Amino acid sequence: MGDIVVQLSILDPLYVLFGWLTRVLYGFFGNYGLAIIFLTIIIRAALIPLNVKSQKSMLKMQAISGKQAELQRIYGDDKEKYREEVMKLQKENGAGGLSGCLLPFLQIFIIWPMFRIVSGPLIYLSQVSKTNIQSMISLGNSMGEGGIFAAQMTAENHIGLIKALNENSQFLNECINRGLIKLDQMIDLHFLGMDLTVTPAWKPSVIASDPKTYLPLLIFPVLVVIINIVSMQLTKIMKPGWREEAEAKKRAKLNPARAGQVDKGAGEDAAQNSMKIMNWMMPILMLVTTFMMPAAMGVYWVISGLMGIFTSIITYFWFTKPYELKKAEIEAKKDAVFKKSAKAQLAGVDAAVDAKASKKNGKKKKN
Repeated sequence: MGDIVVQLSILDPLYVLFGWLTRVLYGFFGNYGLAIIFLTIIIRAALIPLNVKSQKSMLKMQAISGKQAELQRIYGDDKEKYREEVMKLQKENGAGGLSGCLLPFLQIFIIWPMFRIVSGPLIYLSQVSKTNIQSMISLGNSMGEGGIFAAQMTAENHIGLIKALNENSQFLNECINRGLIKLDQMIDLHFLGMDLTVTPAWKPSVIASDPKTYLPLLIFPVLVVIINIVSMQLTKIMKPGWREEAEAKKRAKLNPARAGQVDKGAGEDAAQNSMKIMNWMMPILMLVTTFMMPAAMGVYWVISGLMGIFTSIITYFWFTKPYELKKAEIEAKKDAVFKKSAKAQLAGVDAAVDAKASKKNGKKKKN
């Protein structure tokens, strides 16, 4: 447990940075939801260069796929030698590496500071000290029989404390009188009529207990699912050479004897496999955390997903599409040269045949 605390303390500078940004945005917009939205936009914008680098790496991998397939034919079942040569080929062409799977890992990494902000807004938005927050929690636990809170809290995760301060005037007055919080440090955490401190519920019984609160919050998990489906489809059709890959898989299905060859020719390395796993893990993680964290986290996931789609579209038209057009142009030129060469060879053969026939006919006339 001590090791975990030490590891998480490394993220403290990131908590401070994200908290400061959220506070500045909240002060500018005066709205918690808009602060989370624009914080997400800033975060995703900062990741665009990595996204572009990942796309460039993918294009380079596509460019050397022919050579990679040739290596497979040369080394056959010697997988170790094949992997060694593939790595050498990728290094020479600046392809591969961890750039492809680094982006999903970073998105997971960013969850921690985002969770801290949405679960502890009094620290990061109101700048109430952790000592004062802990004192307010202790005070609330001592009031009445068993305290006034419905669940256990910590100084870092104090959503229930905000609810108690807003709904229990006696508790709020006592906290103010003790100097634990000032009235101007109370913040409105609503957005479009929804309380972003409430965690969306999936159980019908919980939703039925307060439909006015819980039904609107279901928009976040629904949007998370829709955005991820759209994103995965776009990623599929914007992948370089996806049509050729799809056709190869169809041919492999029609001819099972070629299925193994197609798989081996694909030449997917560990980084690509890791990226595929992460791309499936992220939607699941998003959906689960949407139902486990305050609704503000759902706002983050929705905007993050939309920014991801926007970035993918920009990257496609900026890099992938020009690459595909250039590739098609080169292939067309190769086909034209091949056809011209084949036509010349055929014409030569025809000329030779005609010459031979003419010579034969000449001999017959002499006879």
